[in-house]
Amino acid sequence: MNELSSRYNPAETEDKLYKFCQDNNLFSAKPDPTKKPFSIVIPPPNVTGILHMGHALNNTIQDILIRYHRMKGEESLWMPGTDHAGIATQNVVEKSIAKEGLKRQDLGRDKFIERVWAWREQYGSTIIHQLKKLGASCDWPRTRFTMDEEYSKAVMEVFVRLYEKGLIYQGNYIINWCPRCQTALSDEEAPHRELNGNLYYLKYPLKSEPDNFVVVATTRPETMLGDTAVAVNPKDKRYKNLVGKTLILPLANREIKIIADAMVDMKFGTGAVKVTPAHDPNDYALGKKHHLDFINVMYPDGRMNESAGDYKDMDRFEAREVILEDLKEKGLLEKIEPHQLSAGHCYRCHTIIEPYLSKQWFVKMKPLAGPAIEAVKKGKIKFYPKRWTKVYLNWMEDIQDWCISRQIWWGHRIPVYYCKNCKDKGVIVSKVKPDKCPVCGATDIYQDEDVLDTWFSSWLWPFATFGWPEKSDDLKYFYPTSTLVTAPEIIFFWVARMIMAGLEFMHEIPFSDVYIHGTVRDIEGKKMSKSLGNVIDPLDIIKEYGTDALRFSLISITAQGQDVFLNKERFEQGRNFANKIWNASRFILMNLDPAYIKTDLCVFFKKEDLDIVNRWILSRFYSVLKEVNKDLDTYKFNEAANTLYTFFWHEFCDWYLEMIKPDIKNPHNQVVMYKVLEKSLRMLHPFMPFITDEIWQRLESKQESIMVAPWPHIQEELIDKKTEHKMSSLLGIVTAIRKMRLELDIPLQTEVAVIVSSSNKEIRELIEGLSEQVKNLAKLNSLEIKTKYTHIKSSFTVIMKDMHLTIPLAGLLDVEKEKEKIQARIHQAEGEIKAKEKMLGNKEFLKKAPLEVVEKEKARLLELGDILKRLEAIKNELQ
Repeated sequence: MNELSSRYNPAETEDKLYKFCQDNNLFSAKPDPTKKPFSIVIPPPNVTGILHMGHALNNTIQDILIRYHRMKGEESLWMPGTDHAGIATQNVVEKSIAKEGLKRQDLGRDKFIERVWAWREQYGSTIIHQLKKLGASCDWPRTRFTMDEEYSKAVMEVFVRLYEKGLIYQGNYIINWCPRCQTALSDEEAPHRELNGNLYYLKYPLKSEPDNFVVVATTRPETMLGDTAVAVNPKDKRYKNLVGKTLILPLANREIKIIADAMVDMKFGTGAVKVTPAHDPNDYALGKKHHLDFINVMYPDGRMNESAGDYKDMDRFEAREVILEDLKEKGLLEKIEPHQLSAGHCYRCHTIIEPYLSKQWFVKMKPLAGPAIEAVKKGKIKFYPKRWTKVYLNWMEDIQDWCISRQIWWGHRIPVYYCKNCKDKGVIVSKVKPDKCPVCGATDIYQDEDVLDTWFSSWLWPFATFGWPEKSDDLKYFYPTSTLVTAPEIIFFWVARMIMAGLEFMHEIPFSDVYIHGTVRDIEGKKMSKSLGNVIDPLDIIKEYGTDALRFSLISITAQGQDVFLNKERFEQGRNFANKIWNASRFILMNLDPAYIKTDLCVFFKKEDLDIVNRWILSRFYSVLKEVNKDLDTYKFNEAANTLYTFFWHEFCDWYLEMIKPDIKNPHNQVVMYKVLEKSLRMLHPFMPFITDEIWQRLESKQESIMVAPWPHIQEELIDKKTEHKMSSLLGIVTAIRKMRLELDIPLQTEVAVIVSSSNKEIRELIEGLSEQVKNLAKLNSLEIKTKYTHIKSSFTVIMKDMHLTIPLAGLLDVEKEKEKIQARIHQAEGEIKAKEKMLGNKEFLKKAPLEVVEKEKARLLELGDILKRLEAIKNELQ
């Protein structure tokens, strides 16, 4: 048996072990009818991605599940891959060629796409290498990319099927338009943010009475040049006599009508609103209903176009200022009021989006949503935490059609073709380019310029990764997948759409469980971002503390579905725990006789009469195993991690190993300490794969790696709750004695005498049977056990349930001097309490001090109150 080095060095261990697992195909999975399948598809990171703490949390959770189920004997597949990330990747490559003084238009579509593929070849696997550093046990040879040739066939297949079913259509609608990326965006890709803006009151003169005006209130005066009506509510008495009259549109000198519609909010502004059908979704609806003209006044890049007259070529926001100045000069700007508004922003470049009339492709979502709603309502798909079920259902029940066309070059080009000869007589929808026009037979065929929304490919991920539409063995065996682990911000983008796609094309749910984890934030609760300078790089943490420390620390502080609050110091817990595991393993292996390794624990337990200490630690191990199983099966990862931490560090190391240390060569102790260590390593493995495997390699095990060793089986006959309760009482006594020593500042090296007085026979017998362990753990030179408590002069007594614990102080401490010291500490605590109360009673302090400072002072006041109570109790206990 190889001895462990004195210190654990993650840098020397992790890459070596990971390579071993990869070289030996230990991460691979294949259909096996004799095994139950367990499969997860990775939320494909963008090909532009760099590992951040959100990735680290998400992928650690997935890896825990995969390793756990693999060890349980299930054929466990973690399908890896990356997303082509249309807009994001195109933006990155555009920035790259801009350094050469080029725009994509200079290269042309084909050459630009070549550059994107070249960029992907060079940088696209960065995130994959980083996931490997995290210990992700994906089946890497299966790695998919959403622009792979086979995957692209699935995307084309889906478009054609939906089109033929009447669920894909093209039309002119108001869409979210990003002037920077120059593409349409879905509602989910244009999240709204609150902005401090203005409400501008503009005067529109009546044609018949040029000195009289209708005042309209708007937040976007630059779009007035596209107005084709002014609308009022038919119930609004102020404008009753004006409906149907004609106004002169300022600056454009165009005639527009006053129309009446119940959609108008009488309380907004003046109750009269400008109607710009080509630049506002509500105005678009009004325009359709009242048969108004649709005038687009902007180019796709956000500059004003020829319809804007004198303002042509001005940026939209520059035009706003000039238009306001011109209106002011003409006396047509009545007033400006501050106004808070909500505006959509591009999810990639954060530019304020422009509601824009454009011809786009859409998917009808209502027919697809129905079965997906039912699947969740009937419990076929469960969300963890449960609260996300309501969020999902609310969105699905109010789902809007999905704009799937994008005006960029990188992505799956829409499989729609046109005949130049037939012009606008129809479209040809085909998975491959047709040789000739099916109408006129001409061969001059060209393809639609647009590409599909990135999410149109990734919503197929759970089955397209397995080769669909081909009915492969992998697809039959691993689909539906088992669990999806993801973040809340993509429930609508991705989770909901995958459920719809799975039911539509596979006629089966894509997964049964959806685990939604929280967002990783800094210690103050702010989202991590480069601009705030609060980013913690997981690769830096791995370099400094090791991968296991990163993984364990992240998981142990991540309550189910809650956000994670991080600072660098949090990772010290994981590092310290790794060191504890290493040192305990080293101690055991140094003191272990290899002859006991192959002992069958269950046979041994039945045959041998084990003492209470060994029965207790075995019972605790299997009780903990039951808890961990339950927590992992219900996605309570932090509870599982913390249960393991408490058991291994405190019960196994601090208590058990310390108790058996004086008699460590005893055969019973040898077998039990080894078995508990070996089984604990297996239970810890999904959380901390590297250190557990490194130690495992030193054991004389049958398996080549701990990751293919079986998950420990629960042995109910070894669980003994009575023994656990007895030992809990005993350890409580030792803890109380240690606390008494601490309160009296008695050094650890100074041995003391303790008298235990109890009328409870069971407690007395328990302490008598383990008196040597108690003396060793509490550093006692004598332990006297009595049936009845009697007062001893110069002593310190603490009352516990069914007993008194007494430390005689004669010759150890001067009781009177000790009382004086404690009285001085009482005075100090009282003074501090008085000062804190005064501070917290000061209204100016409460008003000016940051909230976290106030909360810290309140917490300290409560702490001082507890300290004072304990000091007074100690003073009274000293006799």
